[in-house]
Amino acid sequence: MNPRPGPDRPGQTRRTFLRNALFAGGALATVAGLGGLAPVVSLAQAQNAAVDPKYFIFCYFSGGWDILLGLDPRDPRLFTDGNLRTTRIQPGYGLLTGNRDIITAPNGMQFGPFIGELAAHADRLAILRGMSMDTLTHEVGRRRFLTGMPPSGLTARGSSVATILAARFGEDEAIPNMAVQNETYNVDQPFFASALAVNSVADLLRALRPTAPILPSLEERQIHAFQRDVAACPSPSASATFRAAEASRIKSRDMVQRGLDRLFDFTANTPEMLALRQHYGVTGNDSSPEAQALLAAQAICGGVSRCVTIQATNGLDTHFQEWATDQGPRQLRGFNAVARLLTDLARREHPFTGRSYLDHTVVVGFSEFSRTAMINQFGGRDHALTNACFLAGGGIVGGQVVGASSDVGLAPQNIDFGTGLVAEVPEAGETVRPEAVLRTLFALSGIEEDIADLRVDPIGALLPG
Repeated sequence: MNPRPGPDRPGQTRRTFLRNALFAGGALATVAGLGGLAPVVSLAQAQNAAVDPKYFIFCYFSGGWDILLGLDPRDPRLFTDGNLRTTRIQPGYGLLTGNRDIITAPNGMQFGPFIGELAAHADRLAILRGMSMDTLTHEVGRRRFLTGMPPSGLTARGSSVATILAARFGEDEAIPNMAVQNETYNVDQPFFASALAVNSVADLLRALRPTAPILPSLEERQIHAFQRDVAACPSPSASATFRAAEASRIKSRDMVQRGLDRLFDFTANTPEMLALRQHYGVTGNDSSPEAQALLAAQAICGGVSRCVTIQATNGLDTHFQEWATDQGPRQLRGFNAVARLLTDLARREHPFTGRSYLDHTVVVGFSEFSRTAMINQFGGRDHALTNACFLAGGGIVGGQVVGASSDVGLAPQNIDFGTGLVAEVPEAGETVRPEAVLRTLFALSGIEEDIADLRVDPIGALLPG
């Protein structure tokens, strides 16, 4: 298929998702009937049954998280207001409501007071600290982490890494790539790898369900045959736009016929869905962090998608006094949603390997940058270049911290990519940036060549063996 130029914008509704199909003269409203779900899931997973199939879930914490409250804490007994001139780090835990203590996991990993349930997964977590984002702009940091390339101004360059991975591994899935409340880009990958972008679970359901009028089966098949024959004519075949529209129409028809909506109706009163609602704390088909985490699990374990990007939480851009009341609880909600996702993936068995879905699924938690180590004059924190992220599952070597930020102002420190330790001679080490994390995902998947042109080595310390 031909590449689809330009970005796939976030918040795509069913109407915009079907626009290409309308170019070919057919919409999902003409599709009749719902197919059986079990055979579809088995087919999709059977076609991807490999020794170690890989899936990917990207969890975006929107607005710029505070790593002191979660992934990169400092002991307030050592970093006090009395030595601020030396450390340039102000934990500020005494200003918080609720828990103010550093959390130490059984394996010795330390987290900030709002890490929540994620700390229970410390043995599977790899925390990457001391990452440099080279930007203080939301759009630039976000797009760099999505694509692995610094944007040109505010304009993203290159395809989303999720799109590239979907192109490499997801052609047989019904929706190889899905993005919820996230930007997604496809500038050089096959059309099928473009993400289906939705705002909420309800938005996804509207795209997956047939709408009235539902035509009788014979009429529907006749219309489909006519559209297929028109697309095969010389003039449409020569048009890249028409070919993309026909591919979209066929994909849309296929999704509806498979009855995939049953995987994502979180209000259904089946025993399975009741148990999932209780586990995640989901209350409806909405856009909450909990619903998005459950959507990701259903898409991966249901054999629907290879890559899913969700927004684990938002509202983290706390420059003023709301930092003390809002930043921690919002991060906590996101961390808890991801923790429940990890637990769910760990208990679901892949049908062809006998291992858990977490063994095959890499979960990446990221934000566009972090917040300053010092509290500003308004009682909040501003944007900071230093960042952190976490990875779990899919073969990532967990139970470790890779890299470190400095004890002076949380500055990034160069590391040895092979050991994950801070370089004894800074000039001999490398600065960790998002592209190194993303290149690591390719290496973990057996892709040795730099197919995304990231121009950086993978972080060997995160890779098994």
